[in-house]
Amino acid sequence: MNELQFSLIGLGVILVAGVFAYNKAQERKHRKLAERVFSGDHPDVLIGHHAAGSAEPGAERIEPVIADAGYDTEMDASGADARPADEPPEALADPAIDCVVRFESADPASGAHVWRAQNLALDKLTRPPVWCGLNERAGVWEQLTAYSAGEYRRLRAALQLADRRGPLTDSDLTLFFNGVQRLADEFLAVADLPARNDVLARAAEIDRFCAGVDIQIGLNVAAAGTPFSGARLYDLAKAAGLALREDGMFHALDAAGATLFALSNLEAALFAAEEMETLATHCVTFTLDVPRVANAAAALDGMVAMAKQFAADLGGSLVDDNRAPLTDNALALIRDKIVEIEQRMQARGLIAGSTQALRLFS
Repeated sequence: MNELQFSLIGLGVILVAGVFAYNKAQERKHRKLAERVFSGDHPDVLIGHHAAGSAEPGAERIEPVIADAGYDTEMDASGADARPADEPPEALADPAIDCVVRFESADPASGAHVWRAQNLALDKLTRPPVWCGLNERAGVWEQLTAYSAGEYRRLRAALQLADRRGPLTDSDLTLFFNGVQRLADEFLAVADLPARNDVLARAAEIDRFCAGVDIQIGLNVAAAGTPFSGARLYDLAKAAGLALREDGMFHALDAAGATLFALSNLEAALFAAEEMETLATHCVTFTLDVPRVANAAAALDGMVAMAKQFAADLGGSLVDDNRAPLTDNALALIRDKIVEIEQRMQARGLIAGSTQALRLFS
């Protein structure tokens, strides 16, 4: 062989050795990342402190727990374990109605950075996901926003499975999974994605159930001839304690400020304080959104009483959508239907007026 051939062989050997060394370095890097995320100082979550079958006879059984690296087990003044919850509260990520992705990073990531990155990665979703992270210093789960100042290793991304627009679609789920995986790669994190078919089946089943109990009750107060005066309506609504809101409706509120029922104009014009003096209408409607109201049967009783009072004060009549008079028997049947809906929801574990219900029926 001549000198050129020897040189080429030498270069080839160096190149192969370099590639091998690089691959080994990458392998070690990702192995260490997985170890830091899933093991570190964590005890085995399946067997606790002992190998299976090695517990001493009569020893107290130790239930498996997930210990969080970076925390010291503390007791509060009452002696209770002060460690943070392993998963966020249902108000942030509810496994019953959300597709929840567990997102674990070996190194802490800025909440504001994660928020900006997910905004870019998931901007085509029709339903925006909720992101929350475990604040290790405070020991609480926090919802991420553009202004989050904390840093987080443990994150959760929650995408709602259904609402009044329908169930989560396959295309949205694909966008969600692909986006979260890209974020995991960017932050050197591990994303635990649930099974696609299970998520879609749950979304469809929730949507079917909600469609069967999604009922709104409307009671109309119709003018006999001369239209109702807006000024008179405004006075009656204020006297009844109704609150005029930006949606152009008067709302009857419970003690917590939640809507029990609403009064709207059946004609095109919305109610607005500055226009009530000149407004005139032939019909107004009291509406009760059954799954969004706690104790909707009692709310119906209050709405019926108020609608009858308005009809008497305005010289109108209480009618249904076909302008047929609403008799007490018809109102009793409506009340029975509401009670049935409430019972069906309760049997499913979905309470009317709860946070879950407000999210699903929105």
